[in-house]
Amino acid sequence: MHLYHGSQRIVEQPVYGFGKPENDYGLGFYCTESKELAKEWACPINNDGYANEYELDLDGFKVLNLNTDKYHILNWLALLLKNRKFDLSQNKTLGIRGRQYNIENFLPNISGYDVIIGYRADDRYFAFAKDFIQGGLSLNQLANSMRLGELGEQVVLISPKAFEQIKFIGYEISDSSIYYMKKIERENRANDAFNRMHESESFNENDLYIIDILREEVKTDDPRLR
Repeated sequence: MHLYHGSQRIVEQPVYGFGKPENDYGLGFYCTESKELAKEWACPINNDGYANEYELDLDGFKVLNLNTDKYHILNWLALLLKNRKFDLSQNKTLGIRGRQYNIENFLPNISGYDVIIGYRADDRYFAFAKDFIQGGLSLNQLANSMRLGELGEQVVLISPKAFEQIKFIGYEISDSSIYYMKKIERENRANDAFNRMHESESFNENDLYIIDILREEVKTDDPRLR
């Protein structure tokens, strides 16, 4: 597997246990198979960055792929809710109860895994997740929203074994005059597509909202989550 890590610095040897525990899936080394995405992620501000390139052989690794049929959108969301900082002031009581219930019932067990593969919550997508947990979006609307704006996948190394096996190949400079704007444009496309989607949608009484999930005590094997 060829992987790229967008950063404001060159990272020749990723270090296990180093980084921000508040990232999507907790502490780990966050990569993508897309060089273009890595270059965007390398420019979170209007400064040049680096797309670091690596090789990783997954043979013998235990991989948790959240985008397979085994998992659903609430499994992904539970990891975000556990690790990311959420401002739930818009609907605080429902948001806190929804966060707690989601973590207790839908959080995947990541112990024993070497690598996690799943969505990356850019700022706009993180806002979609907050809207759902505070009652503003249905589950179906959340799932549709995650398909907007070419979100992309991330590959996250979480075990010492994975850190030992990853091999640095080199890097390319990410020109912020190009890739910072591409990042902004991607988020704007997602926002515009979201607005168009909701303008054309009619209310569906069968959609699940977080209040329904709480009231009915929906569990992870419920067929409506697929």
